[in-house]
This record gives sequence, structure tokens and C-alpha cells, in this order.
Amino acid sequence: MKYLLLVLFSFSGFCGFSQAIIVRQDEVIKKMVDEVSDKNIESNVRKLVTFQTRHSLSDTTSTTTGIGAARNWIRSEMARYSRESGGRLKAEFDVFTQPADGRRVPVPTVMKNVLGILPGTDQLDDRVFIVSGHYDSRASDVNDSKIYAPGANDDASGTSAVMELARVMSKYKFNCTIIFVAMVAEEQGLYGAVNLAKRAKESGWNVAGMITNDIVGNTYGMETGLKDNNSVRIFSEGVSVVETPAEATIRTSTGSENDGRARQFARYIKEVGERYVDQLEVKLIYRRDRYLRGGDHTPFSQAGYPGVRITEMNENFERQHQTVRKENGIDYGDLPDFVDYPYTQKVTRMNLASLANLALSPREPENVGVITSQLTNKTMLKWEKPNGESPAGYYVLMRETSSPVWERKFFTTNTNLELNYSKDNYFFGVQSVDAEGHESLVIIPKAVR
Repeated sequence: MKYLLLVLFSFSGFCGFSQAIIVRQDEVIKKMVDEVSDKNIESNVRKLVTFQTRHSLSDTTSTTTGIGAARNWIRSEMARYSRESGGRLKAEFDVFTQPADGRRVPVPTVMKNVLGILPGTDQLDDRVFIVSGHYDSRASDVNDSKIYAPGANDDASGTSAVMELARVMSKYKFNCTIIFVAMVAEEQGLYGAVNLAKRAKESGWNVAGMITNDIVGNTYGMETGLKDNNSVRIFSEGVSVVETPAEATIRTSTGSENDGRARQFARYIKEVGERYVDQLEVKLIYRRDRYLRGGDHTPFSQAGYPGVRITEMNENFERQHQTVRKENGIDYGDLPDFVDYPYTQKVTRMNLASLANLALSPREPENVGVITSQLTNKTMLKWEKPNGESPAGYYVLMRETSSPVWERKFFTTNTNLELNYSKDNYFFGVQSVDAEGHESLVIIPKAVR
């Protein structure tokens, strides 16, 4: 056993949004986290900027400029990681033709996401985790496909983070599949993500979680004067758009609007990310995305998958979506010298710790229920082990209804537990755990008789 997880949370010791958790880190995951290099991240960002523009409608024939050269380079890097991993990582293009939309795509255009697929080693574990950044860029005029558009922070930072994740993680083995994606056409309408979400649905992928890293390299908000290199935001939806009327009725009667799958995924990333990355506070933002805005996780959310967005704490709009220029003494434009690479390294490490812990964990418990056959001030929970799998045990989690994070965990090797706490006053969840302490995602119990 690499570590032992004991009492984890205490109501009296809980304060604000800090995750009050006492845990020893898994040595293998810690080794992976330490391998994430800010120098590699910076090198990747600066290389992506050399293509001058990565606009989705830019040149596809040049070997040095335009989106064609950029995607070929990203794929070649994924292929290099594959060679270094003994061929486990599968580098490929996800090719589609985007129809004209009369807005930002004037003619049908062949587009390509770049995928690095790392298959899982457990044939029974069909979970798929997707982590992405978008490699296309733009300037002030979103339809100008020729102007210099470096896109260093938006979103070479996220793309470089994903590439570094693929480089490090492809050297290791995991129970389930992880797909590293450089998305195309985010700026034109999330078209790369739309296509991949559609592919996932048509192929029957069990997407247990999707992360997009979009704008993860800036730490200074010019308008506010705030500098924050210790915080990062995770946006997650509470109620899925594919919720059925029957599910809506249950949600209303149980008050579980903050317990959707995406929100559980975000809580998990906060807990495990803060476990492994020093000087990083993960802020849970209870919105699918920023105010009236969207990202590449949105099509996955719309398809019913748990998608979340990771973004820096303070966006700098003098850099973002700006033509490079100097105006009234202010430097505009998304240039690589303005990216905080050690900060992006921390965000990348947070991604890695969460994904590795999940991909090494057992699958979630099944048929999790809270027994409601009688009125009682106790809470009686029951569940079944994952099909074909025998976890070392389970954690029953508990939090006050006003708490954004889980506050207590109770370990058991049984498939039921009775607690002297009322289901009227607290929320509960159950997750599987293996002998090394890797926890699955949390499953919220349904009412059963």
C-alpha cells in the first residue's frame, strides 16, 4: 500500500473553500507530477507561435506557417511521445468537413483535431477520460485568417499543457483510456469539440469526464491590477441539459441541483489537485462557463457527458482576441512573453494528478441507494460492487447542504453503511477505492425502498 487515507474531513476544522484533507501522496503519481516541465510547456507555446497564425481557415499547405503546419507538428510530437512510450500512445487526426455556416466558415472546410489515445490495460474498464486544449488562434477580427495571430495564452497554453500531459502519462499504464486532444475551430464555433463529442456518442464511448484547458497561462488582470498565480477556476454545470422530466422531479424533491456528474468531477479535481500541487487553490465556479460564454467542454455537456472548463483566475482582455499592436502606450496581443509558465506548469500538474488518480482507480460502485422505506433520523446506504471488480473498499462521503466540497469520508469494506446523520440535513455519496488509495468518482445515491 503506497498510502493510507484516514479521517479526512472535520466540520469544526473546515473553513472557506480550502480542502481540509490529510493524505500521503501516491509515489507513482507524485513522480509523474514532478516530471511536468515548465520548460517543455514554454517551448511548446513558443513553437506554436512560430506558425504566425493558427486560424482554422489559414494555410494548410505550408510547412512553416498556418494551421496545417501547426497540426502536423502537434501530431509529430504525439508520434514522438508514442515512440518514447513503446508505442502505447496512438497519434492520429480526427478529420471532418465543417459545412459553411454563413458566419465564420464561408465555405466547407476540412478540419482536423489532433488526438493522442492512450488505451487502458483493463478490458472490463470502458471509462474514457478526455483532456483538451484548442490549438487554433485568432486576432481582433475573428474572420481574418491571414493576420498574425500568435495565440500564446489563448490557447497555446492549454494545448501545450495537454501535450505535456501526453508526454509524461504515455510512459505509464492506466486501467482505462485517456485521450489527449488538440481541438480545432474553437474560435469559429467549437466545431472541433462538436465533431469529437458526436464521434464519442456514435462510437458508444463511456466518457466519464472531459476537461478543456482554455486560457491557463496568465496571472495578471490588467483592468483590476490583480496578480494571482496561486488560483485556478473550474467551471461545471449543476443540471445536465439531457435531464429527463422524471430526473428533474427527483432532483427537485432531493435538492440535488449541485450534484450533477460535472460538478462531482470538478470537486474531484479540486480535492486531488490540491493534494499534489503546492500553492494552488482550485476555485469551484458554479457555472458551465464564464458569463454568457462557452468552450470546448460545452458540446460534451450538451451530449450528456460530464464536461468541465479549467481557466486562469484573471483573464487579461488586452491580450485576448487582440491584434498585436501598441496603442496609447499599451501593448496589445497574445504574445508568449506574457505567459506565466510556472503557473501553467501548476495547472498542468493539477490535471495530471486528477486524471492519473482516476485512471488508476476502480470503477464506480453500482446501484447506489439511500433507503427510504421508513422515516428515520439515520441514513442507511447500500450499493453494489462494480461488475467484475472487487475494490479494496469504499468511501461514504458526507457534506452539509451548503458546503461546496465533501467534508467527511467514512471507509468500509461492506456494501452498505448506516450513519447517525440525517439525510434531511446532509448530502451523501459513495466511491470505490483500491488498496493504493486511488478513489473513483463519487456516485450520488438514489432513493430506494
